[in-house]
Amino acid sequence: MSSRKPLAVDVKTPYNFNVPWEELMENEDFVEVFLSDVLEKYIVKQRWYGGKSSKLKYIELSEYFRIQQKEEVYYGLILEVNFTEAFYQHYFLPIAFVTNEDFAKDDRILPISIQEQKGYIIDAINLEAFRRVVFERILTAVPNDRTRVQYKKSSLFEDCEYESSRFMGMEQSNTSIIYNDKCVLKFFRRIYADRNPDYEMSRFLSEKKEFKNTPAYLGSMQIKDQENTNITIALMNQLVPNEGDAWDYMLKELHRIFSNLEYKRIQIDKLPKTDRFKRLGIREIPPQIIDWAGLNVFNKIQKLAKRTAEMHIALGSEFEDTSFTPARFNGDYTVWLKNRLLYQFQNRLNAVENNMHKLDGLALELANEFLEKKNDIRKRFVNFDWTKLKGERLRVHGDYHLGQILVKDEDFYIIDFEGEPESTIRDRKVKQPPLKDVAGLFRSFHYAIYATIFNNQENYKQSQDELFEAGEILYQYFIGLFLGTYVVEIQNANINIGYEQERIFLLKYSLLEKAVYELGYELNSRPLWAVIPLKGISNIINH
Repeated sequence: MSSRKPLAVDVKTPYNFNVPWEELMENEDFVEVFLSDVLEKYIVKQRWYGGKSSKLKYIELSEYFRIQQKEEVYYGLILEVNFTEAFYQHYFLPIAFVTNEDFAKDDRILPISIQEQKGYIIDAINLEAFRRVVFERILTAVPNDRTRVQYKKSSLFEDCEYESSRFMGMEQSNTSIIYNDKCVLKFFRRIYADRNPDYEMSRFLSEKKEFKNTPAYLGSMQIKDQENTNITIALMNQLVPNEGDAWDYMLKELHRIFSNLEYKRIQIDKLPKTDRFKRLGIREIPPQIIDWAGLNVFNKIQKLAKRTAEMHIALGSEFEDTSFTPARFNGDYTVWLKNRLLYQFQNRLNAVENNMHKLDGLALELANEFLEKKNDIRKRFVNFDWTKLKGERLRVHGDYHLGQILVKDEDFYIIDFEGEPESTIRDRKVKQPPLKDVAGLFRSFHYAIYATIFNNQENYKQSQDELFEAGEILYQYFIGLFLGTYVVEIQNANINIGYEQERIFLLKYSLLEKAVYELGYELNSRPLWAVIPLKGISNIINH
């Protein structure tokens, strides 16, 4: 300790630093006070902080850099949060110094005096001046930016100037800013020593493939760390004016459909069923089902299947950029997948065993079945030679569900290509069977059906068991029609997703994987809903 210079802190006001703001981050005493005394309390309260279920040990400053335009200076901090469980996460926090007493009262990090001027250090995203600087730096980006903090832009981001900026709703893991009511800049809060998949996928689909049903890529902000690795800090896309996401849209449709059971005097036990995974055209859906659910919802599912296929066709038709070229199933992929799934499966088994006391009725029955059949499920994950598969693996969305799809003018726009939140950044970039995305959407259909039943039970006259039966019949027609449309589109574009039995195997495998993944979340967050993934698991293992 003796080699360090004496503290530059005034005794009467412990947070008075006699250095200009532009040099504050070079001041060791400030950094020490900031990291040890202040940030831990601040960061654990932020909704973008993903370490709430772990015990924070200490925070280190991994990197800092200036975000500036002429004399206007802000700092971007990359914080390494270390946990007692021996792992760490990195977070991005931009900071600003403000002197106005009325400003950012809810988001102050530290009261401080800098050269006798009292004020507060705040999260800079709250400051319009900061948001404007980032916008203008992207707008004026040069084609080959060789500086450490790099601003990039597409040819679509031209001929405009800063007008306004505002926060976009209540996001969990990132912070998005709407500029000029025309574009969205997403600041990634949890960051990785690599390019974010959202940046890579968005730019590839928009610039290289001109895929129209995703918001166009406009620009980004990146830094190169000490190891010269590119880190994505922020991503700018066009704003798609929309009527909400497909999850809310589907909940409204399903509430209408379930209300029709009474309104149209539908006899659930007389409704015709369809074979599981049988591909259907819209004309093959029986009149009784159309009469009950209406034609509109099936037209929408067809449109969604078409857009999903078009996304996969764009992702599967690249032969130059190796990070996007299709790949075969091989031994390396098999080992990676099995290790990952066995670890996850064991984790979920423990969660079920530890939470049985929270379950009752059908959920308890299905949880017991899950535990009884655990060896069978484990075998399904392990006892298969993936190298026999003839289809191809592609870069996929990776976290595809109704909440990642916007509804606009009777059409759908796909957003948020970051991948599965629980996965490492490397795992999110592994090429997967595109049917994994399809399975994710099918699980989302299943969830929407059950969520509608749970949220509106007092509105429906039927028993819960009858509603579940009706829901399962409807679900089979949803996925049958989706597959009927999707497979035709994919095959017409010569994307190889395997022959019929292979496709059904991949779908079952991916549905089982997804439902097991969901089970952990439900047991921890809302045990009453654990019945949804448990029913999904039961459907697969009993057919």
